[in-house]
Order: sequence, then structure tokens, then C-alpha cells
Amino acid sequence: MKRLFAGTAIAAIAMAGTAAAQDDVSACLITKTDINPFFVKMKEGAQAAAEAAGIGFSSYAGQVDGDHEAQVNAVETCIAEGADGILITASDTAAITDVIGRAREQGILVIALDTPLDPIDAADATFATDNFEAGRLIGAWAAATLENPDDAKIAMLDLNESQPTVGVLRDQGFLTGFGIDIKDETKWGDEDDPRIVGHEVTQGNEEGGLRAMENLLLQDPEIDVVYTINEPAAAGAYEALQSAGRDDVLIVSIDGGCPGVQNVRDGVIGATSQQYPLDMARLGIEAIVQYAADGTVPEPTEGLDFFNTGVNLVTDAPVDGIESISVEEGLDRCWG
Repeated sequence: MKRLFAGTAIAAIAMAGTAAAQDDVSACLITKTDINPFFVKMKEGAQAAAEAAGIGFSSYAGQVDGDHEAQVNAVETCIAEGADGILITASDTAAITDVIGRAREQGILVIALDTPLDPIDAADATFATDNFEAGRLIGAWAAATLENPDDAKIAMLDLNESQPTVGVLRDQGFLTGFGIDIKDETKWGDEDDPRIVGHEVTQGNEEGGLRAMENLLLQDPEIDVVYTINEPAAAGAYEALQSAGRDDVLIVSIDGGCPGVQNVRDGVIGATSQQYPLDMARLGIEAIVQYAADGTVPEPTEGLDFFNTGVNLVTDAPVDGIESISVEEGLDRCWG
């Protein structure tokens, strides 16, 4: 079977072929929710790419982040409808693999977007941000920005209790960047560094971020740095801190959506790692078209076990030794 090595190759070949052949091709997109702006943008990118390629397109989403059963039902629907490919951001990265396996047995190409499956080779390919690196960037930046990082009191606002791969990678990347021994890198919460006040889950939304931050402030009202799984959670954490009269806390996050980057400009977030979900979705659709044409499966980026769609640290307070882009550039690029 032929293999591809670059997104440009996917794009070039995927757009080849006759319109008649592509009329019979269809793709499914399954996201965690249809509320989070990240997944809204991902759907926009996938739909636009499908329309450009002239293929059928269906999208599905859970009611909330963590709605595993809705995603299982969506995969089963895509199988029944004879989809050529499925793009999925899984809520439960381990449990979803059973139904994903059934889809692959039917000859359907399965590509994980943003969130690797567990194990990663349960999907045919993964198009994602380097989530560990995204976390490492904000961790290193936070440690370099704090006056006394050795005395930091850190709140960790994670995704959910099932510890999906994306949440683990970001969390462990942040702690590594900050200079903390992460013990077992496949899970969060086993660290024994006294600087960590605690881990709370947010479900990746603003309400969850507010609640998680309130809980951790009860444990230690002197928290001075907050890691957040994404920017909606960061907004909730900021609200809780404001209510507690704490406007001196450093918040860092990951996503790089336009509202989140604006929050960096406004001082709500100190720095964020910017992802590119439009690229993930576009490349995923192009890969499905290519696969339907000749069975080609996309190759991961050299040296990695996934196709890296890029990440940039966004801040207007750069530090030496950590590459970053400005808020202005982040706003120009937000969610390409």
C-alpha cells in the first residue's frame, strides 16, 4: 500500500480524480461537542473541504464533553451509511476503540483529530497538535515568567476523570515545561511535587473551570499559577479568581481560538498555545478522498506517531529561549 509523507501531498492528490468518482465518496466528522468553539471551527473546516472536493459529508457530536455513548452511536451510524472515512475527536479515547475497530474492519478509514486514540494505532492515522509540546510551551513560559517558580502554588484544571489522551498530554507537558517530575507520563495526578495544589476536572467548559478553580482555592487561597486544559476553562477560572479578589494569578491555556487570544490581549490569560483545527479537518477530508481513490493511508510526521498540524505559543510577554508569536499574529492566525 502506498504511503504519504506530507499534507501538501495529500492535498495535491486528493483533489485529483473525476467528479463522478467523488460523488460516491462520503465522510463523517464526530466531535466531542458542537458548542466548544474549537469543534465548531473544526466542523466548518471539514464541511468546507468536503464541499470543495464534491463529497458527501455528515457531522455528529456529543451533548457534552465526555458523552461517549453519543459518539459510539455516531460511529455505528457512519458504518451503516457506508462512509468511506470517519474523522473523530474521541471523548473516551480507550473505550471508543471497540466500535472504531468495527469501522476499520468494514474498510472505513478512521482518522483521529486532535485527540489520539488509546492506543494511538487504534486509528489509521492521527492529525493533531503536538499536545505535549503545547503544554510544555506554556509550562516553560510560566516558570520563566514567575519571579519565584520554586515557590509556586499551581492549580491544575484538567479535562475529565477518564483522562483522555489530549488531557494527559497537555497536563504532563505543562508540568514538564515547568520543571516538575511527572512520574508516569501516561496519567496525571501521581506527581508528588509540593508546588501542585491539586487537579480538578472542568469538562472543558467555562462553568467547569469556575467550579474547579473555586474548589482549588478552598484548598489553598494563595495559588499563583493556573494551568487550564483549554480557553473556556481558563475563562471560568478567571471569573472565580476575580470573585475571590485575586487579580495577581498567572493563567495559561491551550487552544488559540480568537476569543482566547483576545483574552491574552486583555490580560485574562498570560499565554496560550495555538492550535490549527481548520488544518486538521481539511487534511482529514483530503486524506479520505485520497483513500477512496486508491487506498492510500496518510503517513505520520517523521519522528512522531501522528501527523503534526503545528502549535505556536501566543503572548505579548515573550521570554528568552522560548519561541512565541505576538497576540497580533495570533489574532491573524486564530483558527486556521
